[in-house]
Amino acid sequence: MNIQWFPGHMAAAMRMMRENLPLADGVIFVLDARCPAASFNPELMRMAGAKPVLLVFNKCDLADERADAILSYVKSKGYKAVKLNSADSSQNRALTSAMDALVAEKRGRALEKGVTRTFRYMVAGVPNTGKSTLINLLAGGKRAATGDKAGVTRGKQWIRLGGCELLDTPGTMPPAFGNQRAAMRLAYVGSINDDILALDEVALSLLEELWKSYPRRLEERYSVTGGTPAEMLDRVCEKRSFLLRGGEYDYERGIRAVIDDFRKGRLGRITLDALKDAEEVF
Repeated sequence: MNIQWFPGHMAAAMRMMRENLPLADGVIFVLDARCPAASFNPELMRMAGAKPVLLVFNKCDLADERADAILSYVKSKGYKAVKLNSADSSQNRALTSAMDALVAEKRGRALEKGVTRTFRYMVAGVPNTGKSTLINLLAGGKRAATGDKAGVTRGKQWIRLGGCELLDTPGTMPPAFGNQRAAMRLAYVGSINDDILALDEVALSLLEELWKSYPRRLEERYSVTGGTPAEMLDRVCEKRSFLLRGGEYDYERGIRAVIDDFRKGRLGRITLDALKDAEEVF
């Protein structure tokens, strides 16, 4: 399966973002901490140009120490970055502090001139990384539409908060994927519309990757003890009693269970990207 997903609304979204970028003082790129390298869209970084950028490793509650290693590496390369669980209201202060630091120089210049103003941030990233949830965290309530699938936000939304304004933008992919491993990891986490995917291939690939890096998670959840991805899927169906009439395995339910269990954290904290993946991207 070759994954490519750049529908027309994403091209329109990129144009809208370029048009509105001059209005922003800084840009917040939201990454998925389970695959921060795969969810980094270089097209968005190029578009930001000289604007100060904050990388947010979101969904850190679903990621493990490999995400921390990548975060440290990213900071060592000169990026401003912070890890976050945007669904946790207690993390509001850490995010606002990082945002204030992003525009500190510009705010200082304004204060020297006696100007007090509201700063604006564009919030961007690939689909389903939690951009709208991050905005709701800052707002202290629901101000932007959220969902657990790609493509919830389709149009721009300038949202005025107490100390800043945020532009919530639609999730946008690179126009083409040169790295299919990264594309598949985005499929695992739900950043690519399931309707365009062969979910059986996604589930089998996910089982294979998890067995290489997190075999105990599969053992604990499904009593998987190895074998080919297809054999592991058989074991999932057997363990979960996904059976059709006649005793045949209900592979459709097994496929969905593997994907959903991973996405919802039932397999534990997992980071798919390794440091070498980050070194290729950042």
